[in-house]
Amino acid sequence: MSPRLGVVLVPSLPPEALRPLAVAADEHLDDLWLWEDCFKESAMAAAGAALAWTERVRVGVGLVPVPLRTVPLLAMELATLHRMFPGRLAPGVGHGVQGWMGQVGVRPRSPMTLLDESVTALRALLDGEEVSTSGEYVRLDRVRLDWPPSPGTPLLVGGSGPRTLRFAGRRGDGVLLASALSEAEVAEQVGWAREGWAEAGHEGSPPVTTNLVVATGPDAHERVRRDLARWGVDDGAPGRAAAGGAEEVADTLGRLADLGVTEVAVQPAADEPDVDGLVRFVGTDVRAALGG
Repeated sequence: MSPRLGVVLVPSLPPEALRPLAVAADEHLDDLWLWEDCFKESAMAAAGAALAWTERVRVGVGLVPVPLRTVPLLAMELATLHRMFPGRLAPGVGHGVQGWMGQVGVRPRSPMTLLDESVTALRALLDGEEVSTSGEYVRLDRVRLDWPPSPGTPLLVGGSGPRTLRFAGRRGDGVLLASALSEAEVAEQVGWAREGWAEAGHEGSPPVTTNLVVATGPDAHERVRRDLARWGVDDGAPGRAAAGGAEEVADTLGRLADLGVTEVAVQPAADEPDVDGLVRFVGTDVRAALGG
C-alpha cells in the first residue's frame, strides 16, 4: 500500500514561506507538516494559519515539546483548532530537544515521566473529562475544557529511543519518527512502536510517519548529500534520503512503506531552489510512480 504523502515546512524557511507551501500542499499532497524547533516558528500559530488558508490538506505538528507548554494551555490550543477545523489537525507531542529545553529552564529530570504525565492528562482533557492529578510534573485540580473536541480526537507521540517509541505505540494514535533515518533504523524503530501498539491491545500496526529529504533535478544527489551532512550523516545508508527522478524517489518510498511507514513527509533540502515545484513533483509524478 502506498504511503500518504506530505511536505515539511523546514525551519530554515521563514514564516512567510508557509502560505505558498500550504496552498501547494492543499492542491497536490495529503498533509502539511510543521516542526517546532527552538527558536524558530510557533507550530500552533503556523497550524492555525495553514488550516485557514487551505480547504482539504491535513496539517500535522511533529512535534510539540511538552516541557514548553503547560498541559491545559496545549489542550486549549489543540481543542480550539480541532473544533474550528474538524478532522484536519494531526498534533504530535514529544520530549523536545533536551539542550533547547535546558536553554529556557524547563529541562525535566525525567523526560519520560513528564511525557507520560502530559499525554495522560492531555488525552483526558481532549476527551472532555475533568482531570485532577498530582504528579511529579503535571498538577491539575478539577480542570475541564469548556469546548473539547470530539472524544478520541487523534493525538500522536514522537521520539527516537526504544522506551519512547514503545510508549508512543502504546499511548499514541500514531507514531512520529525522526529525519535522516536509514532503512535499518526505520525497521528497528517501527518494531519498537509495534511492541507498544500490541501491548495496548491494538491489532495490526500503528500509523507511522517519518521525514525524508527529497530532491530532484540535475544536482539532486549533491543537494541531498549536503543536506544530510548538516545532520551529521554521511554514511550513504539506504533510506536516509531520496534523489533523482520520480521512479527513484518512489522506490525509496515503497521500501519505507514495506517497513511499516504509513506516511512520508517530504523534507526539502535547505538549499532547495523551488519548493513549490518539489511539492508538485511529489504529488503528481512520484504519486503516479507509486501507482496512484
